[in-house]
Amino acid sequence: MNRSRLTNIILTTILVIGVAILVTQMQNAKEKRNAKGSEYETTAAEMKAGEKGTMDVIFSRKSVRHYTDQEVEADQLLALVKAGMAAPTAMNRQPWSFIIVTNMTAVAPISDKPGLMMLQKAKAVILVLGKKDEKFWQQDCSAATENILLAAEALGLGAVWCAGYPMTDRTESYKELFNYSDDYEVLSLISIGYSTGEDMPKDKYKEEKIHWNRW
Repeated sequence: MNRSRLTNIILTTILVIGVAILVTQMQNAKEKRNAKGSEYETTAAEMKAGEKGTMDVIFSRKSVRHYTDQEVEADQLLALVKAGMAAPTAMNRQPWSFIIVTNMTAVAPISDKPGLMMLQKAKAVILVLGKKDEKFWQQDCSAATENILLAAEALGLGAVWCAGYPMTDRTESYKELFNYSDDYEVLSLISIGYSTGEDMPKDKYKEEKIHWNRW
């Protein structure tokens, strides 16, 4: 075999190996994309995307304090928390943590307090906590709370935002019940269940509240 033919064989072999490596890398990248896509598809399925339009969800959201006896599934509660974690967060600091409560006897000690009596019928609770040394924890946890409320509406659940910080009587009670880290504070407690239909959305639009270009 002459040198020229040997060189061609070597170059061809290198080319074939290179193409094989490239194809493998492309296949791996595709699998990763598909896996990531599946993750988002799963989340979308959990949220039952498309059953209600975004604006429909926003305008039909209401504070629900009256619940049926129907239980709320664990995967629905997890979907709500995922929605909370999708909220905007300053500098992507994500200062939040969440406590999901399904054992409602745990909240019985506070369910007779003013503003919390709906817990006597609720089927679950989500507490949204923020890390107190983060500058924008209150804003970020408020955004997470609103996402959870909207997600609950989208899933056909009823929910209401119950105050935490800065109401120290509330937060002291929450701390005693749930024993969370001293580094965190509860921004909101969200009561969750299936609505009886008694609570209706309010029309809060007021044209006089809108200013174009300047006050």
